[in-house]
Amino acid sequence: MISKDIIDAFSDLAKDRGIDRTNLGTIIEDLFYNLIHKRYGEERDNFSVIVNMEKGEIEIYQEKEVVDEVIDEVSEIHIKEAQKVEPDLELGDPYIDVINPEDFGRRLINTGKQFLAQSIRNIEKQAIYDEFEDKLGTIISGYVNQIQRDNVFVTCESAELVLPKSEQIQNDRYRRGDTVRAIVKSIDWTPRGPDIILSRSDNVFLNRLFEMEIPEIEDGLIEIKEVSRVAGDRSKVIVYSSDKRIDAVGACVGMRGSRIQAIVRELNGEKIDIINWTPQVEVLITRALSPAKPLNMFIDEEKKYVVAVFNDEDLPIAIGKNGQNIKLSSEVTGYKIDAVK
Repeated sequence: MISKDIIDAFSDLAKDRGIDRTNLGTIIEDLFYNLIHKRYGEERDNFSVIVNMEKGEIEIYQEKEVVDEVIDEVSEIHIKEAQKVEPDLELGDPYIDVINPEDFGRRLINTGKQFLAQSIRNIEKQAIYDEFEDKLGTIISGYVNQIQRDNVFVTCESAELVLPKSEQIQNDRYRRGDTVRAIVKSIDWTPRGPDIILSRSDNVFLNRLFEMEIPEIEDGLIEIKEVSRVAGDRSKVIVYSSDKRIDAVGACVGMRGSRIQAIVRELNGEKIDIINWTPQVEVLITRALSPAKPLNMFIDEEKKYVVAVFNDEDLPIAIGKNGQNIKLSSEVTGYKIDAVK
């Protein structure tokens, strides 16, 4: 019986790919609708396909209108022909014709297998998209399976993800098989399927590492107010605890620096300045500019602009290598800072 042969053949393939029977029944229905449209035209809607997976049956029905002059054989049947089957039928009545799946030819199973394989690929791509859409902004772990000039391809749970050069830490070096951790930065649907972009240079990656290593942050006892980074080189993080019993900076550093060192190792030695938040702008900016200490400060709160005065020895430290310290301090506090002597 060809219906059972089709279902058995498809079931074996679907089982190997982890597709459940409900999805398989839908795929087989779609297959026959596809074959119907190829044979009779896309606009035809007078066909019904019912797949009974339990009984191994495929039923195809074609509804026609009883007429006294047939213009369209696909949707009409002459009254004399209809009455041979159902004598009580009258003009305008619906007539249901049963189509044997074998009518679609001996190549049906092979054609069906190709259709099924494509349908399974589409289901798998959609499942990957849905899974990683839920993981946006979270850290995943995978292994490197391919390295190109501008991209590293990472395998995670049978999905291939992309870590572009622009999203890597500047001193990251990879070999095939290496384990890599990164955040899922974005996901887009393309004709090839989901395009999933990872990042290790994004500020959110540092945020998530803090959450993973510092329980007080995950528990909501400590809040990360702001982050500014030159990925792989240096970052500044402002933290705050509304509970006066908790030293926010001390909790982030950990006993003998254990917590912060775990983060630094993940970031290949990136220096991390942890700053205790305060509503006092002058104090906050002073802390952000550390290790340099301003002698004086002129603050325009309306324009979010600060002129910080330093002695000769501290000015280069305040500015930092390639202007890095002053730039990060400006970003993390939200004030444009000019350092002068």
